[in-house]
Amino acid sequence: MYVIRFQTGPMASDRHKPAEISRRLFLLGAPLALAACQTDGSMTSPLSMYGPVGGEPFPVAAVDTSEIDPQFYRRIVDYRAKYPPGTIVVDVSNRFLYFVLKDGKAVRYGVGVGKEGYSYRGWATIKRKEKWPSWTPTANMIRLQPARYGPYAGGLPGGEDNPLGPRALYLYDGDRDTLFRLHGTTEPWSIGTQVSSGCIRLLNQDIIDLYERVPLGTRVYVM
Repeated sequence: MYVIRFQTGPMASDRHKPAEISRRLFLLGAPLALAACQTDGSMTSPLSMYGPVGGEPFPVAAVDTSEIDPQFYRRIVDYRAKYPPGTIVVDVSNRFLYFVLKDGKAVRYGVGVGKEGYSYRGWATIKRKEKWPSWTPTANMIRLQPARYGPYAGGLPGGEDNPLGPRALYLYDGDRDTLFRLHGTTEPWSIGTQVSSGCIRLLNQDIIDLYERVPLGTRVYVM
């Protein structure tokens, strides 16, 4: 809001200046007012997006956003691509996941991706969705890092210490489980990095948001 004070007793030549100044300030201020009212999510406070999540069987803690590059915050962006609405597109190189909307828009999430040579590429379908999923390291993970993954060969039940976080979306190639997932993380600092064993990890608040948007049968393209 602009507060403008005028001196009393203007000269005859100044009688119309207050109205002119007010109009000019209104026109200058209008874009700022409109920007503050944007509903595309690009200006949503990270504190509101990434605060603690209630109503869950296990705690979902607030994200320390000082550890996250702001470009990886969830937001709605322009996205004019050939993929139909409802498609998920994972841009591994740039560490973004897009959920395609109508009218040339998409919800964009920052992600952590697999180390070189570990990422899945191509088309897949979400054929399974789990809340607070259990986790079992693959045989290859155990073989390569037995000290780290061997103790979990029998599986780890869902919970706040489970590396898949509060949600997981399972990628299938036809009827074959690719063993790659879209899931949460216990390491929010890793978003935007290339450190996983191949799966695509999102902030826990973001995977909860994405989970609610996508039905079984959703097509996923990892590029």
